[in-house]
Amino acid sequence: MIDAYLEVAVEAATRAGALLRSQIGGPREISYKQSPTNLVTEMDRRAEALVVELIRARFPDHSILAEERGSVAGSPSHRWIVDPLDGTTNYAHGLPIFAVSVALEIEGEIALGVVYDPSRDERFVAVRGRGATLNGGPIRVSAIPRLAESLVGTGNQYNIHDAVDSNLAEHALLSRRCQSVREIGSAVTQLASVAAGRLDGFWELRLGAWDVAAGTLLVEEAGGRVSNLAGGPLDLAAPAVVASNGLIHAEIIQTLREVRDR
Repeated sequence: MIDAYLEVAVEAATRAGALLRSQIGGPREISYKQSPTNLVTEMDRRAEALVVELIRARFPDHSILAEERGSVAGSPSHRWIVDPLDGTTNYAHGLPIFAVSVALEIEGEIALGVVYDPSRDERFVAVRGRGATLNGGPIRVSAIPRLAESLVGTGNQYNIHDAVDSNLAEHALLSRRCQSVREIGSAVTQLASVAAGRLDGFWELRLGAWDVAAGTLLVEEAGGRVSNLAGGPLDLAAPAVVASNGLIHAEIIQTLREVRDR
């Protein structure tokens, strides 16, 4: 049955991504959630509606957690977790760095994840126990052995202007300990990049389940490691995440601990 689920996830992510790509140059209808830095476009909603409709057509008894509409009631044993447009701020400005993320959780465990980057036509797929692929070919995390030699990614929460826990101190210290830190505005894209060995690590202090569900499975199935900020299990309900090739994981955790223990 997992293959039937995967087929729908791939179709949904691909079709939503094609829709987003076709409209990136057009005028945007922008509204705001809690602040001027946390925005949503009509394309977030259109892409999400497409994904949800495809899932409900094939699996009407499944539940869905989607970023814009929240929870759609259904069986608690099968829950789809959808981010229809990760990188909304990029998209709203016409910057082609964004992705669609579709994951399926079965009995509380992420069973499969698809991340589609329509700008590069890159489709990342992970099925638990089967590994991770990019456009059908297997991918692995990098073999960079030390933080000092690594390229890592991060992101900041929307309320960075007034947040006490802003990630700026962590960013500063990690910037001094690795080769460089990248912040590209899409957590999903950065997690997929860790899985593909393009980034050696990634951390972010506050995300939603839709930001990490598919991407963290990609990292794990590509041979990497995923944890919370302290090195323990990731809490999907309130994810603060560290993902890496595994080799530099302890150094990232230690660096974060130094900042957060001050």
